[in-house]
Amino acid sequence: MPALDAHLPTWADLNQRHPSTALLLGNGASRALWKPFGYFSLFEEAQRVRHKALGVSDQALFKALGSELFEPLLSTLNTTVRANAALAINSTAPLNRYYSIKEALIHAVRAVHLPWPRFPSATRTAINQALRQYRNIYTSNYDLILPWAVAEDTQGFANLFDEQGFFDVRRSQADGIRILHLHGGMHLLKLPDGSTRRRSAGQAELLEGFAVNIPGEVPLFVNESRSEDKLRAIRNSDYLSWSLGQLAREHDGLCLFGQHLDASDQHLLDAIRQARPKHLAIAIRPLSEASVINQKQHFIDRFGDLSQVPLHFFDASSHPLGLAELAIPAPTAQERRR
Repeated sequence: MPALDAHLPTWADLNQRHPSTALLLGNGASRALWKPFGYFSLFEEAQRVRHKALGVSDQALFKALGSELFEPLLSTLNTTVRANAALAINSTAPLNRYYSIKEALIHAVRAVHLPWPRFPSATRTAINQALRQYRNIYTSNYDLILPWAVAEDTQGFANLFDEQGFFDVRRSQADGIRILHLHGGMHLLKLPDGSTRRRSAGQAELLEGFAVNIPGEVPLFVNESRSEDKLRAIRNSDYLSWSLGQLAREHDGLCLFGQHLDASDQHLLDAIRQARPKHLAIAIRPLSEASVINQKQHFIDRFGDLSQVPLHFFDASSHPLGLAELAIPAPTAQERRR
C-alpha cells in the first residue's frame, strides 16, 4: 500500500469521478455551522447548566441505569408512574424526578443549540439545496438544523410520517429524498407504546417547545453515550430500528460528512460494513498535513476489513455543506450573560 499523503481533491472533482447518492452526516457538520455544537456530552451540560441543572437524585438515577441517555430514563420513569397509578401506589417521587430531569434537559439543550433567529434564511436555503444532491440522507445528529432547512422548501423531500405525524413501518415507502434520523431528533417524540410521532411545531417553536410535551410522550433522541447503550435505545424504537436497517442496506456510493465513527458509534460502522457500499467518499477538514494523514489513517483502520469498498477522501471545506460562509458566529460571553 502506498504511503499516505496530505492531498485532498475538491468535492466537485471527486463526486464527478465517484458519485455518491447517499449522505451520512455527523456532528462535525453541525459543528462547522455552529461552534457551540462542539460540546462533549449533553448529560454533562445538563449537570452544569446555570438554570435547573440535574440534581444529586437525578444523577443517581442515571448511575443506577448505567447510562447517560435521557430517553430511556424518561421512558422508564413514565412507565413507573403509570404502574404506580394502576396499583394505587401513592408515590410522587417518580413523577418529580421525571419533571426535574426533563427541566434540566430543556435548559441544557437551549444553552448549546443554535437559536432560530440566528439561522439566516439564506443559510437554510443553501443547506436545503445541498441536500438535493442525494437520494438518501442519514444523520446521527439530533439537532434541528435539517428539520429547519428542509422546511424552507419541502417539495421533493419524502414525507415518512402520516397526516397526524405518526411513523408506521408498514407504510414507510415514500417518493422523494429521504432523510433518516439515526439517533432521533428534537422534532420527534416517543409514545408509551414505542411508536414515533413528529412534532407539528415549526421554526422557533421547535426549539422553544422541545420536551414541553404531554405526559407519556418523551423526546426521541439518542444523546452521547457508549455504542452499546445507543444501540439498545435504537432497538426500543420502531423508527430508529428501521432507519438503521436502511443504512445497513445502502449499496450505492456513500458520502461521510462530519463523521468520525469512533468507538461510540460502532453500531453505525457495523451498519456500513454490512451494507458494503459501492465506495465511501470521506470528508476531511484540512487543518494541517499531519492532521490530514492521521484522519486518513483513522478511516483506513476503521474500514480495513472492507477490501472491496474503495475509500476516497476529499476536502470538507469544498463541500456545499462545509463552505466557510455558512458558519454562524457564536454569541460572545457578554451576549450569553444577557
